[in-house]
Amino acid sequence: MNNTIKNLKAIMASENIKENEPMKNHTSFKVGGPADLFLMPQSKEELQKALAICKESQKNLYIMGNGSNLIVRDGGYSGIIINTKALSQVKTEGETLIAEPGISLKDLANIALEKRLTGLEFASGIPGSLGGAVTMNAGAYDGEMKGVIKSIQVITEDGSLKTIPNSECAFGYRSSILQQHNWVLVSVELQLTKGDCQAIEEKMLDLNNQRQTKQPLEYPSAGSTFRRPVGYYAGKLVQDAGFRGYSIGGAQVSEKHSGFVINKDGATASDILNLIHAIQAGVKEKFNVDLKTEVIVIGND
Repeated sequence: MNNTIKNLKAIMASENIKENEPMKNHTSFKVGGPADLFLMPQSKEELQKALAICKESQKNLYIMGNGSNLIVRDGGYSGIIINTKALSQVKTEGETLIAEPGISLKDLANIALEKRLTGLEFASGIPGSLGGAVTMNAGAYDGEMKGVIKSIQVITEDGSLKTIPNSECAFGYRSSILQQHNWVLVSVELQLTKGDCQAIEEKMLDLNNQRQTKQPLEYPSAGSTFRRPVGYYAGKLVQDAGFRGYSIGGAQVSEKHSGFVINKDGATASDILNLIHAIQAGVKEKFNVDLKTEVIVIGND
């Protein structure tokens, strides 16, 4: 790892290369042990060079954004984590936004509002970065990312840049082509339309008010914990299985919305995962439904 760090310092500032970095500082659940190496490239060029060095190291590698849909186990991550949060530039070309993956959906929606562009209102209250939202085809209320994406640009396995049109992105429910390849997203082209500024702002406020009323935003979480099973609502299944308010250690099923597992009181990653597994087993036993998580889990026990 020493040689890898030396090579990285030749292309990145030392303060953006951290050893044994606690991942609880970088995830919305506020849990997770240390990553062996944690990198924060400041540009697409730095990212490309860092990826090449990391590939040479043959260490495990994970790319993350805002950490809003991620649990790192208590034992940490053996390998390298690259955080793309600093890649947050946005360009406007008429009704098109060209954005880097690190920008938050909230900030991106506000830029669209400033430009009087409609289409991103649904995303204004979704926690997390654009990169994660594209990868998961995030959606809320009346929209999904696939409805506003014109194309994406990625760094492929061999380090080259590739542009992929929407029609080839394989968008589905909480899925995309990015989950099928070891590609790294570096840019997203979003096609919006001109709209009325007041109407856009009112819709954003309405959706965010609904979110604040119905969801436990006052506690650390990863948003909706479970994917929606076909023909069911995950939160209702969890509640009807008797898990509303149920807790293990510092983790709890929210009393406001049973679809959310929250870090109520100093939970560990193990507390959260044990609670998730208990819910899955209970729902399976009572309703014969397999609940799958939206949240991604990495690292060592």
